[in-house]
Amino acid sequence: MTERGQRMSGTISIEIPREVLHAARMTPQEMRRELAIHLFQQGRLSFGKAREMAGMTVWAFQQILGSREIPVHYDMEDYEEDLATIRERSRL
Repeated sequence: MTERGQRMSGTISIEIPREVLHAARMTPQEMRRELAIHLFQQGRLSFGKAREMAGMTVWAFQQILGSREIPVHYDMEDYEEDLATIRERSRL
């Protein structure tokens, strides 16, 4: 981390036994999406971070939340996170 306190980048991996994916009848991407939705619904992830984790566009993530009747609570913190992500990606 730099002196300015920039965010650490990178990913971590979670091992999920194939039997669990098979039993759930899900692909790894579907499992990731469901975890992101659940964490968003529980208020543990912002809209922007959950959408990013799910690997979905804003529109697609809003649609899936709406289809499940999960209210979107998009606040100033979410906006600032999304803005930071846009700025970060525009530097690449």
